[in-house]
Amino acid sequence: MRVRARFVHIAPADCAVIVLTIGGQREQPRSSVVTTTPSSDDKPAPARPERQERIPLAIFLMISAGAIFSFSSAASKILAETYPVGEVLFTRVLVSFVLFSAFALPTAGIGVFHTRRPTAHVLRSMSQFTSQTLLLIAFTMMPLASATAINFSAPLFATLASLFFLKEPVGPVRWIVLVIGFIGVLIVTNPGAETFQTGALFALANAVLFGTVTAGVRGMTMTESAKTLTMYQLLLLTLFYGLTLPFAFKMPALSDVPLIVANGVTNMLGQYWWTRSIHLAPTSAVVPFQYFSLLWAMMFGFALWGDVPTIGLLVGSAIVTASGLFLIWYETRKRKQPPAEPI
Repeated sequence: MRVRARFVHIAPADCAVIVLTIGGQREQPRSSVVTTTPSSDDKPAPARPERQERIPLAIFLMISAGAIFSFSSAASKILAETYPVGEVLFTRVLVSFVLFSAFALPTAGIGVFHTRRPTAHVLRSMSQFTSQTLLLIAFTMMPLASATAINFSAPLFATLASLFFLKEPVGPVRWIVLVIGFIGVLIVTNPGAETFQTGALFALANAVLFGTVTAGVRGMTMTESAKTLTMYQLLLLTLFYGLTLPFAFKMPALSDVPLIVANGVTNMLGQYWWTRSIHLAPTSAVVPFQYFSLLWAMMFGFALWGDVPTIGLLVGSAIVTASGLFLIWYETRKRKQPPAEPI
Protein backbone atom coordinates (compact mmCIF):
# COMPACT_ATOMS: atom_id res chain seq x y z
CA MET A 1 0.00 0.00 0.00
CA ARG A 2 1.44 3.35 -0.99
CA VAL A 3 0.93 6.30 1.35
CA ARG A 4 1.79 9.83 0.37
CA ALA A 5 1.22 13.12 2.14
CA ARG A 6 1.07 16.58 0.66
CA PHE A 7 0.37 19.98 2.19
CA VAL A 8 -2.34 22.34 0.96
CA HIS A 9 -1.71 25.97 1.79
CA ILE A 10 -4.54 27.87 3.46
CA ALA A 11 -4.28 31.61 4.07
CA PRO A 12 -3.33 32.75 6.58
CA ALA A 13 -0.30 30.48 6.56
CA ASP A 14 -0.62 29.38 10.17
CA CYS A 15 -2.01 25.98 9.41
CA ALA A 16 -1.77 23.22 6.83
CA VAL A 17 -4.02 20.33 5.92
CA ILE A 18 -2.34 16.95 5.50
CA VAL A 19 -4.04 15.06 2.67
CA LEU A 20 -3.31 11.34 2.61
CA THR A 21 -3.23 9.52 -0.69
CA ILE A 22 -3.54 5.75 -0.32
CA GLY A 23 -3.13 3.53 -3.36
CA GLY A 24 -3.53 6.57 -5.62
CA GLN A 25 -6.98 7.47 -4.15
CA ARG A 26 -7.44 10.67 -2.22
CA GLU A 27 -9.26 10.62 1.12
CA GLN A 28 -11.06 13.62 2.51
CA PRO A 29 -9.13 15.32 5.31
CA ARG A 30 -10.57 14.42 8.72
CA SER A 31 -9.24 15.80 11.93
CA SER A 32 -5.78 16.14 10.54
CA VAL A 33 -5.45 19.89 10.84
CA VAL A 34 -2.16 20.87 12.33
CA THR A 35 -1.95 24.32 13.81
CA THR A 36 1.45 25.71 14.51
CA THR A 37 2.58 28.97 16.04
CA PRO A 38 5.99 29.82 14.71
CA SER A 39 8.38 31.36 17.18
CA SER A 40 9.94 34.73 16.54
CA ASP A 41 13.27 33.02 15.89
CA ASP A 42 11.99 30.39 13.46
CA LYS A 43 9.29 31.83 11.24
CA PRO A 44 8.52 29.98 8.02
CA ALA A 45 9.02 31.83 4.75
CA PRO A 46 5.79 33.27 3.36
CA ALA A 47 4.11 30.84 1.01
CA ARG A 48 3.87 31.71 -2.64
CA PRO A 49 0.51 33.36 -3.42
CA GLU A 50 -1.75 31.10 -5.45
CA ARG A 51 -3.28 32.55 -8.60
CA GLN A 52 -7.04 32.06 -8.84
CA GLU A 53 -8.65 32.69 -12.20
CA ARG A 54 -11.94 34.52 -11.49
CA ILE A 55 -12.65 36.22 -14.79
CA PRO A 56 -16.20 37.61 -14.17
CA LEU A 57 -15.11 39.30 -10.92
CA ALA A 58 -11.94 40.58 -12.59
CA ILE A 59 -13.98 42.15 -15.40
CA PHE A 60 -16.33 43.82 -12.88
CA LEU A 61 -13.34 45.27 -11.00
CA MET A 62 -11.81 46.54 -14.25
CA ILE A 63 -15.04 48.34 -15.25
CA SER A 64 -15.37 49.84 -11.75
CA ALA A 65 -11.74 50.95 -11.77
CA GLY A 66 -12.29 52.63 -15.12
CA ALA A 67 -15.24 54.62 -13.79
CA ILE A 68 -13.42 56.09 -10.83
CA PHE A 69 -10.21 56.53 -12.82
CA SER A 70 -12.21 58.75 -15.17
CA PHE A 71 -13.25 60.90 -12.22
CA SER A 72 -9.63 61.06 -11.08
CA SER A 73 -8.54 62.04 -14.60
CA ALA A 74 -11.11 64.82 -14.70
CA ALA A 75 -10.05 66.04 -11.25
CA SER A 76 -6.39 65.98 -12.28
CA LYS A 77 -7.17 67.92 -15.46
CA ILE A 78 -8.95 70.59 -13.41
CA LEU A 79 -6.12 70.82 -10.90
CA ALA A 80 -3.48 70.94 -13.65
CA GLU A 81 -5.04 74.17 -14.86
CA THR A 82 -3.73 75.78 -11.64
CA TYR A 83 -0.88 73.62 -10.35
CA PRO A 84 2.20 72.02 -11.97
CA VAL A 85 1.71 68.52 -13.40
CA GLY A 86 4.26 66.98 -11.04
CA GLU A 87 2.58 68.52 -8.00
CA VAL A 88 -0.88 67.33 -9.07
CA LEU A 89 0.38 63.77 -9.45
CA PHE A 90 2.35 63.96 -6.19
CA THR A 91 -0.66 65.01 -4.10
CA ARG A 92 -2.77 62.35 -5.82
CA VAL A 93 -0.45 59.44 -5.05
CA LEU A 94 0.42 60.78 -1.59
CA VAL A 95 -3.23 60.77 -0.50
CA SER A 96 -3.64 57.34 -2.10
CA PHE A 97 -0.60 55.96 -0.30
CA VAL A 98 -1.71 57.23 3.11
CA LEU A 99 -5.24 55.87 2.74
CA PHE A 100 -4.14 52.53 1.32
CA SER A 101 -1.62 52.09 4.14
CA ALA A 102 -4.40 52.69 6.65
CA PHE A 103 -6.38 49.91 4.95
CA ALA A 104 -3.63 47.40 4.14
CA LEU A 105 -1.34 47.52 7.18
CA PRO A 106 -4.00 46.59 9.80
CA THR A 107 -5.19 43.65 7.68
CA ALA A 108 -1.96 42.38 6.11
CA GLY A 109 0.60 43.70 8.58
CA ILE A 110 4.21 44.43 7.72
CA GLY A 111 4.16 41.32 5.55
CA VAL A 112 2.59 43.42 2.78
CA PHE A 113 6.11 44.70 2.09
CA HIS A 114 7.50 41.18 1.62
CA THR A 115 8.55 40.84 -2.00
CA ARG A 116 10.68 38.56 -4.10
CA ARG A 117 11.01 41.09 -6.92
CA PRO A 118 12.13 44.50 -5.61
CA THR A 119 13.80 45.44 -8.89
CA ALA A 120 10.61 44.70 -10.83
CA HIS A 121 8.64 47.00 -8.51
CA VAL A 122 11.09 49.84 -9.14
CA LEU A 123 11.04 49.37 -12.91
CA ARG A 124 7.25 49.16 -12.95
CA SER A 125 6.92 52.36 -10.90
CA MET A 126 9.40 54.20 -13.12
CA SER A 127 7.36 53.18 -16.16
CA GLN A 128 4.12 54.32 -14.52
CA PHE A 129 5.75 57.57 -13.41
CA THR A 130 6.47 58.33 -17.05
CA SER A 131 3.14 56.95 -18.28
CA GLN A 132 0.94 58.94 -15.88
CA THR A 133 2.92 62.12 -16.54
CA LEU A 134 2.48 61.76 -20.29
CA LEU A 135 -1.26 61.14 -19.93
CA LEU A 136 -1.88 64.16 -17.69
CA ILE A 137 0.06 66.36 -20.11
CA ALA A 138 -2.19 65.01 -22.87
CA PHE A 139 -5.27 65.83 -20.78
CA THR A 140 -4.12 69.44 -20.47
CA MET A 141 -3.72 69.77 -24.25
CA MET A 142 -6.85 68.05 -25.63
CA PRO A 143 -10.40 66.95 -24.65
CA LEU A 144 -10.63 64.28 -21.98
CA ALA A 145 -12.55 61.80 -24.17
CA SER A 146 -10.14 62.17 -27.11
CA ALA A 147 -7.07 61.50 -24.96
CA THR A 148 -8.84 58.56 -23.33
CA ALA A 149 -9.77 57.14 -26.74
CA ILE A 150 -6.18 57.28 -27.97
CA ASN A 151 -5.10 55.60 -24.76
CA PHE A 152 -7.33 52.67 -25.72
CA SER A 153 -4.64 51.38 -28.05
CA ALA A 154 -3.00 50.13 -24.83
CA PRO A 155 -4.82 46.74 -24.91
CA LEU A 156 -3.13 45.88 -28.19
CA PHE A 157 0.27 46.67 -26.75
CA ALA A 158 -0.64 44.76 -23.58
CA THR A 159 -1.71 41.73 -25.60
CA LEU A 160 1.44 41.80 -27.68
CA ALA A 161 3.59 42.20 -24.56
CA SER A 162 1.82 39.34 -22.76
CA LEU A 163 2.27 37.16 -25.85
CA PHE A 164 5.98 37.80 -26.27
CA PHE A 165 7.13 38.29 -22.67
CA LEU A 166 4.73 36.10 -20.65
CA LYS A 167 4.00 33.47 -23.33
CA GLU A 168 0.33 33.91 -22.41
CA PRO A 169 -2.07 32.34 -24.94
CA VAL A 170 -4.43 34.84 -26.51
CA GLY A 171 -6.55 32.79 -28.88
CA PRO A 172 -8.23 33.81 -32.14
CA VAL A 173 -11.46 35.07 -30.51
CA ARG A 174 -9.62 37.51 -28.25
CA TRP A 175 -7.48 38.69 -31.15
CA ILE A 176 -10.57 39.41 -33.27
CA VAL A 177 -12.27 41.28 -30.42
CA LEU A 178 -9.15 43.34 -29.73
CA VAL A 179 -8.75 44.28 -33.39
CA ILE A 180 -12.43 45.24 -33.69
CA GLY A 181 -12.11 47.30 -30.53
CA PHE A 182 -9.10 49.12 -31.91
CA ILE A 183 -11.00 49.85 -35.13
CA GLY A 184 -13.62 51.47 -32.94
CA VAL A 185 -10.87 53.57 -31.34
CA LEU A 186 -9.73 54.71 -34.79
CA ILE A 187 -13.28 55.77 -35.61
CA VAL A 188 -13.41 57.74 -32.36
CA THR A 189 -10.12 59.54 -32.93
CA ASN A 190 -10.59 60.00 -36.71
CA PRO A 191 -6.83 60.09 -37.31
CA GLY A 192 -5.83 63.10 -39.36
CA ALA A 193 -3.82 66.26 -39.26
CA GLU A 194 -5.92 67.75 -36.46
CA THR A 195 -6.00 64.58 -34.33
CA PHE A 196 -2.28 63.85 -34.18
CA GLN A 197 -1.26 67.05 -32.52
CA THR A 198 1.28 67.20 -29.73
CA GLY A 199 -1.25 66.14 -27.08
CA ALA A 200 -2.18 63.06 -29.10
CA LEU A 201 1.47 62.03 -29.27
CA PHE A 202 1.70 62.23 -25.48
CA ALA A 203 -1.44 60.07 -25.21
CA LEU A 204 -0.08 57.49 -27.66
CA ALA A 205 3.25 57.29 -25.83
CA ASN A 206 1.34 56.69 -22.62
CA ALA A 207 -0.62 53.89 -24.31
CA VAL A 208 2.59 52.06 -25.25
CA LEU A 209 3.99 52.30 -21.73
CA PHE A 210 0.66 51.42 -20.11
CA GLY A 211 0.35 48.31 -22.25
CA THR A 212 3.76 47.01 -21.23
CA VAL A 213 3.05 47.81 -17.56
CA THR A 214 -0.15 45.78 -17.75
CA ALA A 215 1.67 42.72 -19.04
CA GLY A 216 4.43 43.25 -16.47
CA VAL A 217 1.95 43.33 -13.59
CA ARG A 218 0.40 40.08 -14.80
CA GLY A 219 3.85 38.47 -14.65
CA MET A 220 4.49 39.84 -11.15
CA THR A 221 1.28 38.29 -9.80
CA MET A 222 3.05 34.95 -9.92
CA THR A 223 4.83 35.94 -6.69
CA GLU A 224 3.20 39.19 -5.51
CA SER A 225 -0.23 39.83 -3.99
CA ALA A 226 -2.49 42.67 -5.16
CA LYS A 227 -1.88 44.53 -1.89
CA THR A 228 1.90 44.24 -2.25
CA LEU A 229 1.77 45.44 -5.85
CA THR A 230 -0.41 48.43 -4.95
CA MET A 231 1.61 49.33 -1.85
CA TYR A 232 4.95 49.42 -3.65
CA GLN A 233 3.46 51.27 -6.59
CA LEU A 234 2.01 54.06 -4.44
CA LEU A 235 5.09 54.28 -2.22
CA LEU A 236 7.56 54.53 -5.10
CA LEU A 237 5.38 56.89 -7.14
CA THR A 238 5.10 59.19 -4.12
CA LEU A 239 8.90 59.27 -3.89
CA PHE A 240 9.39 59.81 -7.62
CA TYR A 241 6.83 62.61 -7.92
CA GLY A 242 8.17 64.17 -4.74
CA LEU A 243 11.48 64.67 -6.54
CA THR A 244 9.72 67.03 -8.99
CA LEU A 245 8.52 69.45 -6.32
CA PRO A 246 11.76 71.48 -6.04
CA PHE A 247 11.43 72.35 -9.73
CA ALA A 248 7.78 73.46 -9.68
CA PHE A 249 5.50 73.90 -6.68
CA LYS A 250 2.54 76.08 -5.76
CA MET A 251 0.96 76.10 -2.32
CA PRO A 252 -2.54 74.56 -2.62
CA ALA A 253 -5.49 76.79 -1.79
CA LEU A 254 -7.84 75.61 0.96
CA SER A 255 -10.73 75.63 -1.51
CA ASP A 256 -8.90 73.03 -3.64
CA VAL A 257 -8.16 70.62 -0.77
CA PRO A 258 -11.47 68.66 -1.09
CA LEU A 259 -10.81 68.02 -4.79
CA ILE A 260 -7.20 67.05 -4.07
CA VAL A 261 -8.34 64.54 -1.43
CA ALA A 262 -11.10 63.16 -3.65
CA ASN A 263 -8.55 62.77 -6.44
CA GLY A 264 -6.32 60.69 -4.16
CA VAL A 265 -9.17 58.57 -2.79
CA THR A 266 -10.49 57.60 -6.22
CA ASN A 267 -6.98 56.99 -7.50
CA MET A 268 -6.30 54.63 -4.56
CA LEU A 269 -9.46 52.63 -5.17
CA GLY A 270 -8.82 52.53 -8.89
CA GLN A 271 -5.23 51.36 -8.48
CA TYR A 272 -6.21 48.55 -6.14
CA TRP A 273 -9.21 47.37 -8.18
CA TRP A 274 -7.19 47.54 -11.39
CA THR A 275 -4.30 45.57 -9.87
CA ARG A 276 -6.69 43.06 -8.34
CA SER A 277 -8.39 42.61 -11.71
CA ILE A 278 -5.08 41.86 -13.43
CA HIS A 279 -4.30 39.49 -10.55
CA LEU A 280 -7.48 37.48 -11.07
CA ALA A 281 -7.56 36.98 -14.85
CA PRO A 282 -5.42 36.91 -17.98
CA THR A 283 -4.40 40.32 -19.30
CA SER A 284 -6.15 39.91 -22.64
CA ALA A 285 -9.42 38.95 -20.90
CA VAL A 286 -9.81 42.03 -18.69
CA VAL A 287 -7.88 44.89 -20.28
CA PRO A 288 -10.43 45.37 -23.12
CA PHE A 289 -12.99 46.41 -20.50
CA GLN A 290 -11.09 49.62 -19.98
CA TYR A 291 -12.98 50.68 -23.11
CA PHE A 292 -15.90 51.52 -20.82
CA SER A 293 -13.80 54.38 -19.44
CA LEU A 294 -14.55 56.23 -22.66
CA LEU A 295 -18.22 56.51 -21.70
CA TRP A 296 -17.33 58.07 -18.37
CA ALA A 297 -14.80 60.39 -20.00
CA MET A 298 -17.45 61.58 -22.45
CA MET A 299 -19.84 62.40 -19.61
CA PHE A 300 -17.23 64.23 -17.53
CA GLY A 301 -15.99 66.11 -20.60
CA PHE A 302 -19.49 67.28 -21.49
CA ALA A 303 -20.46 68.18 -17.91
CA LEU A 304 -17.25 70.07 -17.04
CA TRP A 305 -15.93 71.50 -20.32
CA GLY A 306 -18.91 71.32 -22.67
CA ASP A 307 -17.23 68.82 -24.99
CA VAL A 308 -20.06 67.60 -27.24
CA PRO A 309 -19.60 63.99 -28.41
CA THR A 310 -19.17 63.67 -32.17
CA ILE A 311 -20.80 61.05 -34.39
CA GLY A 312 -17.46 59.28 -34.69
CA LEU A 313 -17.11 59.25 -30.91
CA LEU A 314 -20.56 57.71 -30.47
CA VAL A 315 -20.13 55.11 -33.22
CA GLY A 316 -16.67 54.14 -32.05
CA SER A 317 -17.86 53.91 -28.46
CA ALA A 318 -20.65 51.57 -29.56
CA ILE A 319 -18.12 49.32 -31.30
CA VAL A 320 -15.72 49.11 -28.37
CA THR A 321 -18.59 48.55 -25.94
CA ALA A 322 -20.04 45.77 -28.09
CA SER A 323 -16.65 44.10 -28.33
CA GLY A 324 -16.32 44.22 -24.57
CA LEU A 325 -19.76 42.77 -23.99
CA PHE A 326 -19.05 39.94 -26.43
CA LEU A 327 -15.80 39.13 -24.67
CA ILE A 328 -17.45 38.95 -21.23
CA TRP A 329 -20.02 36.54 -22.70
CA TYR A 330 -17.25 34.48 -24.29
CA GLU A 331 -15.13 34.34 -21.12
CA THR A 332 -18.13 33.44 -18.95
CA ARG A 333 -19.12 30.63 -21.33
CA LYS A 334 -15.60 29.22 -21.21
CA ARG A 335 -15.61 29.36 -17.42
CA LYS A 336 -18.76 27.18 -17.24
CA GLN A 337 -16.87 24.27 -18.78
CA PRO A 338 -16.07 21.65 -16.09
CA PRO A 339 -12.43 21.75 -14.93
CA ALA A 340 -10.17 18.76 -15.31
CA GLU A 341 -9.92 16.37 -12.37
CA PRO A 342 -6.81 16.97 -10.26
CA ILE A 343 -4.25 14.21 -10.26
